[in-house]
Amino acid sequence: MAENTLTFTLDTGTGGGSDVVIKMRPDLAPGHVARIVELVGEGFYDGVVFHRVIAGFMAQGGDPTGTGMSGSEKPDLKAEFSAQPHVRGTCSMARTQAPDSANSQFFICLDDARFLDKQYTVWGEVESGMEHVDALPKGEPPRNPGKIVKATVG
Repeated sequence: MAENTLTFTLDTGTGGGSDVVIKMRPDLAPGHVARIVELVGEGFYDGVVFHRVIAGFMAQGGDPTGTGMSGSEKPDLKAEFSAQPHVRGTCSMARTQAPDSANSQFFICLDDARFLDKQYTVWGEVESGMEHVDALPKGEPPRNPGKIVKATVG
């Protein structure tokens, strides 16, 4: 596994785990990639649910409370916006209305979402396992949300 590769083992509600491999992009967002690597090393994402999954748009997770209202105890990050497009498989940080408010929550685009370009920090792209992201239960929040069983960085 490459050094800049993040692997989420997802449970999409069917039991068992399915791997999603994400190529992290420190060339686009070094601060955000460093934060994700730090949180993964602490086991922060293990057991965290995808609390907001909208068909044809995106799957969002990274909140330890599962509500979408929280994040890690670390300080928020300064935005690292780029021209990298929000297309299917793009991994980007969630935030409030304030540009410098990303913390631990992220989303994976299920389809192209170019209206988000240059407004959210892109930090990675799914290399394999996108079918498992597609299979996450839908809802805001889903009745039985999918979750990250284990996150590892190679």
